[in-house]
Formats: sequence, structure tokens, C-alpha cells
Amino acid sequence: MEERKMTFGEKAVGLNFNPSGDPTVNQFKQLYAQIIDGCNNCREKATSPEIKRLYSIAITEAQAAQMWAVMAATWKD
Repeated sequence: MEERKMTFGEKAVGLNFNPSGDPTVNQFKQLYAQIIDGCNNCREKATSPEIKRLYSIAITEAQAAQMWAVMAATWKD
């Protein structure tokens, strides 16, 4: 069986990287991947360089938010 190609968003959040198998980490990564895919789809359709730039910033910020959410989900006191 052939494995499907990952979306841009799935690659951007490292969807397959979850060494602990934490379901919360997986959920956060899937949700942020969807947001990033939405931004990327709009960025690809945009003709304005400024709109493309703004979507790129949104993607970068979503990646950062995803990393903070994963850190919170895996934090050990």
C-alpha cells in the first residue's frame, strides 16, 4: 500500500514527529497543519506580493504557536 504524500502544513508542523506518541501533541499538530494548509492555499492563489507576504507571516506564526502548544502539552514539572 502506497503512503499518501503529506500536505505542506503537515510537513511544516512535523506531523510524523511525536516520539512519545502523545495524542494531544498529535491533535495540536493536525489542527495547526490545517490552518497552515489554508493559509498556503490562499497564498498560492494570491497575486499581490503583499498578500503573499502576509500569508507567509501567518504560516510562520502558526508554526511558532504549534511549537508552544506542544511544549505546554509535554511540559513536566
